[in-house]
Amino acid sequence: QLQASGGGLVQAGGSLRLSCAASGRTFGSYVMGWFRQAPGMERAFVAAISRGGIIVYYQDSMKGRFTISRDNAKNTVYLQMNSLKPEDTAVYYCAAGAPSLTRVSGQYDYWGQGTQVTVSS
Repeated sequence: QLQASGGGLVQAGGSLRLSCAASGRTFGSYVMGWFRQAPGMERAFVAAISRGGIIVYYQDSMKGRFTISRDNAKNTVYLQMNSLKPEDTAVYYCAAGAPSLTRVSGQYDYWGQGTQVTVSS
């Protein structure tokens, strides 16, 4: 089970850190990802991180602004979001269980419930 938190309302240029806590003892064996879905849009890839946290993969538009990280001892993956823009407004979802780092949502087996991020201009 995945539980995302940390969303909220922030002004453009601000920052938020999302967290996704996982239950179970196999967290460290999962590739983890973050996706987002804006109103009327399809779910879109944001970032992914390898099992050990060494390799990361970002959607191009997030590079330099977003940072994905994980703490396997705490069964938690994070998404630090800086320099937020109104177009970053979306529901953000964490996902787990892809066989490798991938942007393809269908390859993730487990999903959290989502956390709303709203960026005002």
